Amino acid sequence: MTKGRLEAFSDGVIAIIITIMVLDLKIPSGKDLAALNSISMVFICYVLSYLFIGIYWSNHHHLLHAARDINGKILWANLHLLFWLSLIPFVTNWMGKNFLAPWPVAVYGSVLLMSAIAYFILSKALIRHNGKDSLLGLSVGKDIKGIVSIIVYMSAIPFSFIISAVAFALYVIVAIIWIIPDKRIEKNIKPA
Repeated sequence: MTKGRLEAFSDGVIAIIITIMVLDLKIPSGKDLAALNSISMVFICYVLSYLFIGIYWSNHHHLLHAARDINGKILWANLHLLFWLSLIPFVTNWMGKNFLAPWPVAVYGSVLLMSAIAYFILSKALIRHNGKDSLLGLSVGKDIKGIVSIIVYMSAIPFSFIISAVAFALYVIVAIIWIIPDKRIEKNIKPA
C-alpha cells in the first residue's frame, strides 16, 4: 500500500467522523434564538471536538507528506489512531448532553488521551521506518507538544471528578496549543 492510499483512507474516515458529529446536533424546537439554548452545550462540545479532529487531520497530513514510505506496522498504528478518533462523536455527544458531569468529561478526556498516544505511536513508527535522520525524523524531533498534550490529558482526567470545569478547560488549552500552526514539518518540506 502506498502512503497516498493510506492518507486517502484516513481522510475518508475522518470525513465520516465529522459527518457523524454534525448529525448528532439536533434541531431545537422553537422559532427564536432562545431555542438555541437547549443545544448550546452540545454545540460547544461539537466545536471543541471539530477542532481536535481538524488538528489531527492537518498533522496527519503533514506526517504522511514528510514520510518516504510506509509498512505494515504503520498501517496498524494508523488504524489504532483512527479507532480512537472514531469514538470522538460518541463522547462529544455524551459530554454535550451532560455538560460538566464528571463521567462524561472523564471519558471524553480518556478518548483524547488515547488519541494522543495513538498519534504519538504513529509518528514514532513512521520515524522508525523512515529513519531518525529522515526529513520526518529531523522535523518532528522530540515532539514536546505531543508529550505535553499527553501529560495535560493525564492530569485533566482526575480533575473531572473534582472540578470538571478545570478538566474541560485543560482540554481547551491543549486545542489552543495545537491550533497554533506547527511549522516543524512544513518548514522542512520543499514545494513541489
